[in-house]
Amino acid sequence: MTDEGENSSVVLQGSEASLPEASNYSWYVLVVLVIVYILNFIDRQILSILAVDIKADLGLTDADMGFLGGAAFAVFYALFGIPLGRLADNWSRVKLLSIGLALWSIMTALSGFARNQAELTLARMGVGVGEATASPTAYSLISDYFPKRQRATALAIYSSGLYIGGGVSLLIGSNIKEAWNLTYPGGGPLGLVGWQAAFLAVGIPGVLVGLWVASLREPKRGAMDGLETPAHPAPFRAFISDLSMIVPPFTLLGAWQRGHAALAINVATGSAIAAFAYWMIQLTGNFPQWSAVGFGYYAVFSWAATLRAKDPATFRLIWGTPAFICTTIGYGLVALAAYALAFWSAPYAETVLGLPKQELAGILGGSGALSGFLGVIVGGAVADRLRKKNPSGRILVVILGVLGPIVPIAIGFTTDNAALFYIMNFLAGTLGATALGAAAATTQDLVLPRMRGTATAAFFLGTTLVGLSFGPYMVGQISDLAGTMVDGKLVGNLRVGILSLIAVAPVGLALLIAAYRSVPKAEQTIVARARDAGEPV
Repeated sequence: MTDEGENSSVVLQGSEASLPEASNYSWYVLVVLVIVYILNFIDRQILSILAVDIKADLGLTDADMGFLGGAAFAVFYALFGIPLGRLADNWSRVKLLSIGLALWSIMTALSGFARNQAELTLARMGVGVGEATASPTAYSLISDYFPKRQRATALAIYSSGLYIGGGVSLLIGSNIKEAWNLTYPGGGPLGLVGWQAAFLAVGIPGVLVGLWVASLREPKRGAMDGLETPAHPAPFRAFISDLSMIVPPFTLLGAWQRGHAALAINVATGSAIAAFAYWMIQLTGNFPQWSAVGFGYYAVFSWAATLRAKDPATFRLIWGTPAFICTTIGYGLVALAAYALAFWSAPYAETVLGLPKQELAGILGGSGALSGFLGVIVGGAVADRLRKKNPSGRILVVILGVLGPIVPIAIGFTTDNAALFYIMNFLAGTLGATALGAAAATTQDLVLPRMRGTATAAFFLGTTLVGLSFGPYMVGQISDLAGTMVDGKLVGNLRVGILSLIAVAPVGLALLIAAYRSVPKAEQTIVARARDAGEPV
């Protein structure tokens, strides 16, 4: 966390047309970052193809698996993205990314030694902490390697790693699990079974890739926008300060230091969130999900309150900008459906349609990678073209991401025809993927260069605490509620669970219409609003 005015001096250096061009090295860096993002999503999404086996071995429900595929990872990913996003603004992004990559790879490998839900939950939390370094550093690096007019395209190319990694994870996880179980039908070395071996196999290579990342050059911060930003004098002091903002009881101490009113508001908000979480635990019987979500939302509130006191300019351009909030939460609802489909499509095809794991892994994995890649690349390019004619043009692409998947989901998850299911799943993935580059670029354009890591962390709060925390879990919980008891065991109704995703579209549409109307003015007044909040621009 910077004190007011610290690390915030910027120098305007000319119009957008006179700014530097992206170099060949810029594109090389982008390729490396895409590879890192592929590994990121292999480690994150491999749980999907292994879900049926993990559920059987550990005796879990669909809601339990939704928690492991969502909030167990997402809350810690989102929360540690806050201080790590600020560290990306203040320290070497290359070093931070290489360390984070090594950490999440090690924690993925440790997932392979899990013997129960608690151990797997802890490992997933560790993966979340490590992966929290990825997008804040990558988004900031890309924004300093590519000019604004190419930024959505570059961010979309980076984001393609999400879909490639998610798709490849199905193929890798399925093949490793099957090969291991055929070789060791009674369990292999250390008693490990196929799904555990798959975690080990995908986690270990990431440590080596971390060394490659460490060789990249750190670009000059803000040069692409003509807003050169000096280095922070004490980045780790700021990081520790930020970390203390999200970890109770330090959150209460920080509020107390800001005054009795701030402490009272913090306690009241924390109590209200705790009461809501308790009520949901009683209603659903799922303690891990709602305790994690409650902790996450309280920590975010504490962070935002501290940010407002210590860095009012950053607070104003992020939390005080309706265009930023509506874009972030609107895209978060796109992500809710996308994460839910990414996690549950394979278990659905295996259990409801009775498709063999090897077949569905190949088709869903390949089509998921292709649909996501096409969607995010085309969406980013179209978003950049629309922005040339309309400052809010990118939001139209995000709206497509909300509305486009509705019909494919409705058809694909009601048919018993495997081919039609695969086709509709492909279309839903393609249309949903168009939104990411447009939404990400919009939020990056609404802040000053020194705030980009923090803005990325805030953006990913929407995709994780809204999208990832609730998407997989919502489907699993509704599946359990709509399920039946068979031989004393609960058998969920995944069809009903997945179709429930359609209900979030109207909310997302309303938020994005508000963003469309407010983005132009917000972008035009960035410097003025930052100056009014104390930024020496």
